Amino acid sequence: MQQAIDISIIIPLINEEESLPELVSWIERVMLENKYTYEVVMIDDGSTDKSWQVIEQLHHNNPNIKGIRFRRNYGKSAALNVGFHQCHGHVVITMDADLQDSPDEIPDLYNMIVNDGYDIVSGWKKKRYDPITKTLPTKLFNWATRKMSGINNLHDFNCGLKSYHHEVVKNIEVYNEMHRYIPVIAKWAGYTKITEKIVQHRERKYGTTKFGLERFINGFLDLLTIFFVSKFGKKPMHFFGVLGTLSFFTGFLITCILLGEKIYNSYQLIEQRGVTDMPLFYLALVLLIIGVQLFLAGFIGEMISRNANDRNHYGIKQRLGE
Repeated sequence: MQQAIDISIIIPLINEEESLPELVSWIERVMLENKYTYEVVMIDDGSTDKSWQVIEQLHHNNPNIKGIRFRRNYGKSAALNVGFHQCHGHVVITMDADLQDSPDEIPDLYNMIVNDGYDIVSGWKKKRYDPITKTLPTKLFNWATRKMSGINNLHDFNCGLKSYHHEVVKNIEVYNEMHRYIPVIAKWAGYTKITEKIVQHRERKYGTTKFGLERFINGFLDLLTIFFVSKFGKKPMHFFGVLGTLSFFTGFLITCILLGEKIYNSYQLIEQRGVTDMPLFYLALVLLIIGVQLFLAGFIGEMISRNANDRNHYGIKQRLGE
């Protein structure tokens, strides 16, 4: 059985062979100064340089340095998810491998979890060394996330430097590109003690950034996905059923009005166009069809949800009497 340790540091990386020795040396110094028991879990996300060979050498020099190597590039979310499942620390800290995150922040991040009782502490790089083409979309992105998630006390959701209580990382799943929204995922899983800490942002010393502008578009789409799944994942009929009812009722109401008008005009001997010659008839027909389709989508979603493996999975905080 794995012995409990103070801190697990999870570092996803791709093509960072130059920065790894310096980063690990820095982490080792901080751990030694604070007398922490620790492990460093490095996830090589399909590097094409010598990153894995460097990790092997670092592990040889220090068994606390551990490594996981993917066969190809799966993305940061996959790397973090694997790291979360493999780590054993009481506090879990994530950081990037490019030396833009400072290991000197670790003691404060650790204490805010252990002593202050937070579930998550997210870093806030208040002063950044990035071009405006990156900082401006980031601010917009964070504003939209705050509004949709209700987590109004975080300024930088996408900061790689975060600390977690071990219970959090063992009870959430990170996939696709959802690493940007781990605080949101955790909140909707019941972990609401979330705060932030201003951290140092250092200029990149080696290599180049691995992320482009497309991440902002993908990030917004992922936010919509998280919002929908968390709200309606176990009750899809509550979403599709409401829309289907509104659509079907509106179409049915228009149809009744057209038929009523047709009967009234016929009774009054008023000349009029045929119902099928009226544009509103086709609008009503489309709304009726869409309403039925939305209902069917809701029923199918309910059937899938009822047969899902995690349909009765709930976050249990405490137990008594066992």
